Amino acid sequence: MELDPLLLSRLQFAFVVCFHAIFPVFTIGLASYIAVLHGIFYKTENDAWDRLAQFWTKMFAVVFGMGVVTGIVMSFQFGTNWSNFSFATSNFLGPVLSYEVVTAFFLEAAFLGVLLFGRGKVPEGVHLFAAIMVAVGTFISSFWILSANSWMQTPAGYEMVDGRFHITSWMAAIFNPSFWYRFVHMGMASFLTGGFVVAGVSAWFLLRNRDVEANKKALSMCLWLLLFLAPAQAVVGDFHGLNTLEHQPTKVAAMEGNWETRSNVPLLLFALPDQEAQANRFEIGIPSLASIILTHSADGVVPGINEMAPDEQPPVALVFWSFRIMVGIGLLMIAVALIGLFLRRSGRVYASPLYLKTLTGMIVTPFLAVLAGWVVTESGRAPWLVYGVMTHAEGLTPSLTGGMALFTLLGYVAVYAVVFWVGIYYLMRVVRNGMLADSMEVTGEVERAKRPFSAAHTPFDSDYEGATK
Repeated sequence: MELDPLLLSRLQFAFVVCFHAIFPVFTIGLASYIAVLHGIFYKTENDAWDRLAQFWTKMFAVVFGMGVVTGIVMSFQFGTNWSNFSFATSNFLGPVLSYEVVTAFFLEAAFLGVLLFGRGKVPEGVHLFAAIMVAVGTFISSFWILSANSWMQTPAGYEMVDGRFHITSWMAAIFNPSFWYRFVHMGMASFLTGGFVVAGVSAWFLLRNRDVEANKKALSMCLWLLLFLAPAQAVVGDFHGLNTLEHQPTKVAAMEGNWETRSNVPLLLFALPDQEAQANRFEIGIPSLASIILTHSADGVVPGINEMAPDEQPPVALVFWSFRIMVGIGLLMIAVALIGLFLRRSGRVYASPLYLKTLTGMIVTPFLAVLAGWVVTESGRAPWLVYGVMTHAEGLTPSLTGGMALFTLLGYVAVYAVVFWVGIYYLMRVVRNGMLADSMEVTGEVERAKRPFSAAHTPFDSDYEGATK
């Protein structure tokens, strides 16, 4: 069997990006939460806020480390697997990725050191400032990364000269037509991810009656956040969809499973897209609702997938079902947030084991929603690397063989499996130990970590057992 280097390279990049994406989408929201906790503690001097801040800083240290390790190799793939793409887009992507390192990564790294190692050594105001700067750094990083990705989705501010993109307007290129929609959508997804993780872990502690005061505060904050953000994300997603309809109509057609350009398009709840037949073999939908959502009119015309030649169509079934997974999880998030409001009004939000267990189970859902959304975004623009200009095949490294691509793909899978297992194992240790005072803190001193992962302070031979607070 002949190995296809294009397919294997796409699978490799998809695996690396999806694996890496779950870490920054968590740390962006968590960094802001930690900054808020430090700010409240600085204002109130209530030890509960300090315990929360220190606990979640430990979690942040581990996840940030995993994100750095898994993210480093992504840029290398541009040269190894996609050298034609790198050469053609270097005038834009080269500077933008450099700006991300200079303005964001260095900022995060410097102030993360103060946040992790400066407790008790620098004034509380400086420690708070470090937490704020780490949070700001995560957003600056996402700004540049999403600008680069959005430019690939909706390229602007360039001209082609001898097969290379030359920037004619940096403002138009950086703030391309889809950038703000993606930036806001991803930022809110990060806050939702952080909110559900913090709420789920806090619920887990409350079920075990551990550090009740602090975890009630954390859960209450998160439920208010989720109550507003979950519905707001649906609104932002709608605007993002309308922008996508304008610039990438075939992607929207695949999301809706709509093969022919027509009006009164139903919103399909279930369908079996058949790309070979260019039709759905079976479908269940709500009449005209897709037209209403996308055009705000029941008679609105929605473009069909077959507007594009078969070799320029995205993998419809993958895009169609990934979109429904993302939307389904979003609706579940809204429902859980509304149930929390109902239980809060009746005074049972902290005393309902079923609801607390539900929140614990919800920890994984925002990550699944983010991955599903990422599949829609990236698979939906296939076969284009730069939408409408450069295909995946045109961007591939000419000398790359299928064997070389398979070897590196298997290598990444093996290494990342180890990284993921060790990271999750270590995070579970942090959670099991909970918000325990370090031995030196009990005596009035502060123990400072000697390296980033040791900030988690969870010795492998001394798990916390049987805690009741």
